[in-house]
Amino acid sequence: MDTEPTANATADATAEPIRFDTKIAVLLREDLEPWQRLNVTAFLVSGLGSRLPEVIGEPYEDADGVPYLPMFRQPVLVFEGTKETLKAAHARALSRALPRAVFTADLFTTGNDRDNRAAVHAVPTADLDLVGLAVYGPRNPVDKALKGARMHP
Repeated sequence: MDTEPTANATADATAEPIRFDTKIAVLLREDLEPWQRLNVTAFLVSGLGSRLPEVIGEPYEDADGVPYLPMFRQPVLVFEGTKETLKAAHARALSRALPRAVFTADLFTTGNDRDNRAAVHAVPTADLDLVGLAVYGPRNPVDKALKGARMHP
């Protein structure tokens, strides 16, 4: 069962660690440049937060009362793999009906959301040139979908 931390629990060093039954994972193709890895990761996780409100925690506030936007309530694990690993993970995520976001190589040549969506829409699923995939769901199905991927260094 997922649990939400409370303000007191996060400040209390003796509180039980928070464990999640779900996982947020990003899989990146291993041949991306560093700037591409960061860009792809940011784009991919934005898709999860926009459609899955349960992944978003409470807003932040510093000691002076300055408010900050809420973020994911749990860690995002980042993996890498070959083009083949990414293609297989995508197929497994689809077969398990996991919520997912994709980033294709074509998106590096577009400059806006409309053109991004058109670039993905123009290519059949089996032919997508995937460079990134984000998935969310119960830990076990996410782990199975990412079989063969390794943690990003």
